Amino acid sequence: MASSTDSSPAIDDEVRQLYERYQAAESDAERREIALEMGKLDGHRHAEIYAALENE
Repeated sequence: MASSTDSSPAIDDEVRQLYERYQAAESDAERREIALEMGKLDGHRHAEIYAALENE
């Protein structure tokens, strides 16, 4: 399970940056693109969590 906690701070920073970009976005298209990036990142994080749970 250490692998999911090792990447967590980096993911948190990336999420924070994406959120800040989303807030500063000037168009719906830009916000949509950022939201897709956030979804991909969230999916990767969930996959790491589920993999760690399977290994317990």
